[in-house]
Amino acid sequence: MSERSAARGQLLELAVTDLGVIDQIRLVFGPGMTALTGETGAGKTLLVGAIELLVGGRADPTLVRPGAAEAVIEGRFELDGEEIVLTRVIASEGRSRAYVNGRMATVAALAEHGTALVDLHGQHAHQSLLSAAVQREALDRFGDVDLGPLRRAHAEVRRLDDQLAALGGDAGARAREIDLLRFQLTELDAAAVGDPDEDARLDAEEDRLADAVAHRAAALSTAESLTGDGGALDAVAATIAALDGRQPFADAVIRLRSVSAELGDVAGEVRATGEGIEEDPGRLESLRGRRQLLSELRRKYGTAAIDSATAGTRAGTLADVLAYQADAAARLELLEQHDERAAAIDRDRAAAVDAEHRAAAKVAAQRRAAAPELAAAVVRHLHELAMPKARLEVVVEGRDPGDDVRFLLAANPGTPPLPLAKVASGGELARAMLALRLVLTAAPPTLVFDEVDAGIGGEAALVVGRALAALGADHQVLVVTHLPQVAAFADAQVNVAKEQRGATTVARAVTLGADERVVELSRMLSGTPESERVREAASELLTVASRERGR
Repeated sequence: MSERSAARGQLLELAVTDLGVIDQIRLVFGPGMTALTGETGAGKTLLVGAIELLVGGRADPTLVRPGAAEAVIEGRFELDGEEIVLTRVIASEGRSRAYVNGRMATVAALAEHGTALVDLHGQHAHQSLLSAAVQREALDRFGDVDLGPLRRAHAEVRRLDDQLAALGGDAGARAREIDLLRFQLTELDAAAVGDPDEDARLDAEEDRLADAVAHRAAALSTAESLTGDGGALDAVAATIAALDGRQPFADAVIRLRSVSAELGDVAGEVRATGEGIEEDPGRLESLRGRRQLLSELRRKYGTAAIDSATAGTRAGTLADVLAYQADAAARLELLEQHDERAAAIDRDRAAAVDAEHRAAAKVAAQRRAAAPELAAAVVRHLHELAMPKARLEVVVEGRDPGDDVRFLLAANPGTPPLPLAKVASGGELARAMLALRLVLTAAPPTLVFDEVDAGIGGEAALVVGRALAALGADHQVLVVTHLPQVAAFADAQVNVAKEQRGATTVARAVTLGADERVVELSRMLSGTPESERVREAASELLTVASRERGR
């Protein structure tokens, strides 16, 4: 069994202002495992809560520091080489606000980004592995379940269903559509529109006939003005006679003779056109009737062929009417051949459904085969993590392909296995999640563990520390811990402590250097960091952990 590696990334920087006892904390995180340590109540879990708020957790105005108007949490993340800055503002009064890369966003959008960046394990709602869909996906990755054939089979059945729907599945609706299309096509065929430019031709002819008398009068008047006594041709001829033979005006005379010839041609054409125009009331009435018919067709059918993106911005044309006529004829043919086509599609659909069933059965079989192997792999880690009697069941139910996948945990003997979301103990849930993450390596790049060491100590604590360090090889791991055996395995350690500032108590957080880590581990070991023997034990613990990590 195998699984894809996680996306590369990490939480680079966290800034928290006016949240609970925190007035202002800014931390820079590195890769690997970071331990958050400090006295109980110092504010370690509050930092985890800040991260949860940053990735869409529920905002509570009571978390705002007394006297402050709002709490602000900012996180700078890296994911596959790109930086993302998430911001959450919790108002003491009113609604919270969210920002992604400085731009306003909804909390849902923040949570969507958070799902790809962070997973929290402990008593937190923001745990992806509590989701049934994520559990199913995790099982599929673990078992190398090939969903490709099933997805393709689903797509083919949907495609054929769409084809059947397009044919007109309801017999009554199909009959009504056939009647309507036949009526429309009869009307369009009778109109015999063959030329998309017929409108323009009819417009020109109607104009000619509607004003026939005036057209003839204008032609005769024009011809008389050009060729009659004292007309334009006489004037040009007189001008030519006055200039002819005078050398300075030779070019002008040539041009004037050309003008005279052109005027004669125009006069002849105008006279001939005017004489050819006759009144034809019958033809004019016929033209107007045809144009009214074409206008009605454009209104009824022209706009039906216009793309919805341009509808309303232009009227339908005869070209649109012709396009609708062609589409309607094709649609009618499709509907009239419904039974034949439907039978062919039904045959194809039956084969596609059969292929879908076979693919679903194969996926279900792979899931059911992988489920006990996944459960066994996780249980081995649970036993190492101070849960020696724990049982994990991976249940695959529902019809093939067995989409109902659930992870059930029985933390103690005699207790029924329950869905992970119903596990009451934060420590047991955190260790169960740690065991799952050790097996299911595909996960968001940053994993946060709170209460993972609750109720354990000694050798079990060392096992938990080793497991978290192993997880830190592929992920950034942040862990809240009270156990020195766990903290010693961290690549970095942050101490969270309370301090008095006048009458106010505030939390501070400091990334510890090597010597400071020895002091902090000494405090965690015995509460006497000033003891030389305890410090030697702390140094040895760090050395052993470093050696086991191979660093």
